[in-house]
Amino acid sequence: MALNFRNSHVTAWRIPLSYAAGALIVGFTVPRLAYSILPGYVSSVSVNAAIGIYSAVASGMIALTGIVFSLTFVMVQFSATAYSPRLVLWMARDPVVSHSMGVFTATFLYAIAALAWVDRAGSGRVPLSGTLILTALLIVSVIMFIILIQRVGMLQVNRMLTFTADQGREIIETLYPPLDTPPSHVSAEITGSSCLQTLLHHGRPSFIQEVDISALVEIARRNGCAIEFVASVGDAALEATPILRVLGVGTPVRDDTLKSAIKLGGERTFNQDPKYAIRLLVDIAIKALSPAINDPTTAVQTLDQIEDLLIRLGRRRLEIGSFCDAAGNLRLLMSFPTWEDFLRLALDEIRFYGSASIQVMRRMKALVSELISILPEERHPALRHWQARLQATVEHSFPDRLDRLDASDEDRQGLGSTQRKREYLESLEPQLARRNASNGDSR
Repeated sequence: MALNFRNSHVTAWRIPLSYAAGALIVGFTVPRLAYSILPGYVSSVSVNAAIGIYSAVASGMIALTGIVFSLTFVMVQFSATAYSPRLVLWMARDPVVSHSMGVFTATFLYAIAALAWVDRAGSGRVPLSGTLILTALLIVSVIMFIILIQRVGMLQVNRMLTFTADQGREIIETLYPPLDTPPSHVSAEITGSSCLQTLLHHGRPSFIQEVDISALVEIARRNGCAIEFVASVGDAALEATPILRVLGVGTPVRDDTLKSAIKLGGERTFNQDPKYAIRLLVDIAIKALSPAINDPTTAVQTLDQIEDLLIRLGRRRLEIGSFCDAAGNLRLLMSFPTWEDFLRLALDEIRFYGSASIQVMRRMKALVSELISILPEERHPALRHWQARLQATVEHSFPDRLDRLDASDEDRQGLGSTQRKREYLESLEPQLARRNASNGDSR
């Protein structure tokens, strides 16, 4: 069976186009209605003044639109060199950008359309409705301009890190139950059931963005079967990629019914994909650690957000891959990342690219120690493994003993403490004194 790609997102150009169409419709219909229904409602502004105001608004608004959005997209492109291109693209597609473009365009087009009704047929009148609507559009344009500038400010590193981590915090809170929730268990009878059908993807490559879990459970209940979701949310669906299998006996489920519960798109999203937020944070950290940028402080700030996400994940029940119907029958199996998977994603690449940075290694060691002190015992074995691995990385990356001592010093800011280094130097003083005395005797 084929799973065809269908992009359900409203394309960004439709929003400004809707604003433009609305402005033209209002600009040509409202003055006509005002002339016929409320002929006495006219503005006290003179005809010449109204023509000047409308013309100035139209010309100024189109110039402002070009300047603002040119600067916006230049800043977005520039920021792509410091952050992950996927994250900057996510920010560039913010609805605020599309709505701002729509409001600016609507103000320009309405001013042009309303200008045609000033001194209509030599009447010497300026419609009051046109003046009021234009004033309202100018006020909304100023508000949207301020909001847009605030959105551009989101490209600052601290705000970008907070925004990315907020997406992860939101999905963690909604997707995973508390840790005291009993883990779900997979029945061997279900996993050993025969495969009734397999749903494959056919079409252009896309990403699995979201799965309607309740819909799949209901589909399986109605057909008396179980569904095993072979792929995971966030996976790339390529040609002939298996998406899910229907297990059990009976008649196959209609492919359209199964496809309706799966949302595909051209890129990964944060929906049901807590790994994506961590993935983007890791991208920012390793790009900051690249030789071209060499900014370990940004990597340390990124580790602050990663630690917060790991704390929240460690306090949640991650084994949630089994879903039952109201009668308690297992209906859906899905693959979700384990605690070890999250740790590997969060720490491995930063450890590799930041192994030569004393500041980064200090922060990573403090991160793991902090997790051990906060999280319950069942999370400790994996954390102990990473604690030993980080120390092994320090031993391998810093041949000098003083550098190893500095890098082994746990510090949340990565700055280190001089206490351990002072103690080490003091311990060397007797050896240095004996060596100097031995050299003096030999002379």
